[in-house]
Amino acid sequence: MSVHLDTEGGILTVTIDRPARRNAIDRATSAAIAAAMDRLDAEDDLRVGILTGAGGQFSAGMDLKAFLAGERVELPGRGLAGLIRTPPEKPLIAAVEGNALAGGFEIALACDLIVAARSARFGLPEARRGLIAGSGGLVRLPQRIPPQIAMELGLTGRMMDAEEAERWGLVNRLTEKGGALDGARALAAEIASNAPLSVAATKRMVSQSPRWPEESVWDRQDAELEPVINSEDAREGAASFTEKREPVWKGR
Repeated sequence: MSVHLDTEGGILTVTIDRPARRNAIDRATSAAIAAAMDRLDAEDDLRVGILTGAGGQFSAGMDLKAFLAGERVELPGRGLAGLIRTPPEKPLIAAVEGNALAGGFEIALACDLIVAARSARFGLPEARRGLIAGSGGLVRLPQRIPPQIAMELGLTGRMMDAEEAERWGLVNRLTEKGGALDGARALAAEIASNAPLSVAATKRMVSQSPRWPEESVWDRQDAELEPVINSEDAREGAASFTEKREPVWKGR
């Protein structure tokens, strides 16, 4: 299997396991990741996903050997890794060790949060190969870091280390080498402990509100707010706070 799944504490960990190919993505791997994302969204007891790579590498992106052999690596409607065009509704964290290059960087950018080892490197080297970062990297990167820095990275194809990525706000948390997955699990546990309806609405608002027309911002915010504030979990949150106990969420 090119992808392995692990579940614990409401967290689904998805590991790309093709270290001999630097965790490059072929069609079977795209399909397996897509299925994992569908499972993350479908199962109520799963609250957060983590995407990582085996063998001390995140991903080199598209498997060029598979591509040259005529394989259609991207999934129709879903893109590279079955993820680029249709991220899951639930939060997804990239745990990055080693290199996240080309499509691998674009996969990390499709995640909501990034935890990286200090030894990790990110880059979009496509221009050096006569190509273009066509799996969302040139769209998402300038939304996550200053546009002029995104422009530089895209035009030069240079690598960016994890500390620079953190400085620009791309990486949420840094760990020592070998610690990215544990760091991602700690962050995921913080999220998973919160009310599911609140988490889902928060992700939608943060990711979608920049595209809302100005005249509809407050109406759209209220449409997200009302189901949450009128939920059983909202009452449970207030009750647990006043009773000085941990909340028991029902997701409704």
